[in-house]
Amino acid sequence: MAIHNFNPGPAVLPRVVLERVQAELLDYHGRGMSILEMSHRSKEYEAINASAEVRFKALMGLDDDYRVLFMQGGASTQFAMVALNFLTPGAVADYVVSGSWGEKALEEARRIGRTAVAASSAESNYRRVPGEIRLSEQPAYVHITTNETIQGVQWPTIPPVGDVPLVADMSSDVLSRPLDASRFALFYAGAQKNIGPAGVTTVGIRQSFMQQARADLPAIFSYKTYAKNNSLYNTPPVFAVYMLDLVLEWIAGLGGLAAIAERNARKAALVYAAIDRSGGFYRGHAEPDSRSQMNVTFRLPEEALEKQFVSEAQAEGLVGLAGHRSVGGIRASLYNALEEQSCVVLAQFMDAFAAKHG
Repeated sequence: MAIHNFNPGPAVLPRVVLERVQAELLDYHGRGMSILEMSHRSKEYEAINASAEVRFKALMGLDDDYRVLFMQGGASTQFAMVALNFLTPGAVADYVVSGSWGEKALEEARRIGRTAVAASSAESNYRRVPGEIRLSEQPAYVHITTNETIQGVQWPTIPPVGDVPLVADMSSDVLSRPLDASRFALFYAGAQKNIGPAGVTTVGIRQSFMQQARADLPAIFSYKTYAKNNSLYNTPPVFAVYMLDLVLEWIAGLGGLAAIAERNARKAALVYAAIDRSGGFYRGHAEPDSRSQMNVTFRLPEEALEKQFVSEAQAEGLVGLAGHRSVGGIRASLYNALEEQSCVVLAQFMDAFAAKHG
């Protein structure tokens, strides 16, 4: 039976990448040992590390004004690191909150310094991205979450914030569509959804913004440390970066972000169409103009039916469809490596389940 992997992260990876990793696992490029066993100071790993940064910048359209860093700890660590580096005493940071992860980013920043909520869609139960953004006077930065995995809400375009440094958590839609990455002073993303396995976090940072960071931090919490040492200050997640580099090569081979965006749009359209033609049996959480291309979230008339949906879907090879434990419901994550045929199968299953139980 074919398996269709809708897990929200760690998530589906390109089969061709997994097959290459399998082929190279015991003997990396004739060295007689696995990449898992090699020193991060070896010329082989340093080449992988450098290649990953070059490929990432090329896909994002970033020039030498930016560095791409490879770190650990996921987005949850970045919630704190951004504030530690840039929320200096006396300053204020503005947060635009569009869902659960935006709330968590704000909560961490509040532990470190003064914050303000520039916009929030909490009153709508996070069914859409916020409306008007009201910035503080001269904020240190403004933070957004480009895609909320739990609520299935995504910014269709990057909101304007004037000359204020814009920081973004892009964990669940990084490299899923073209955008003007130069709009960001800093963005970060755990790799385990769209671009690799769990264990590595990518950070893109404008060099001039990085120079504004505090100088009195422990070295391991300073972005300057990672940039100065090319992400090799301490032992990096070697295997995760190696796989990340291969996934970046795969994205480029498909045609880059324009091609991956078309592929992702087709997948999302298949699943949303099944929701929209169900006559209300499936109720999408996000309003249509804020629908995520990455995480399709919806409810059924009863929780018992939702549990049955997940169970019957899994029996058909459709795995990872349960909603986040904090909100329940159903969530189909349609990350880059998921094939379009998986969405065809899911939509067909949704039609049949609605016809049977609606």
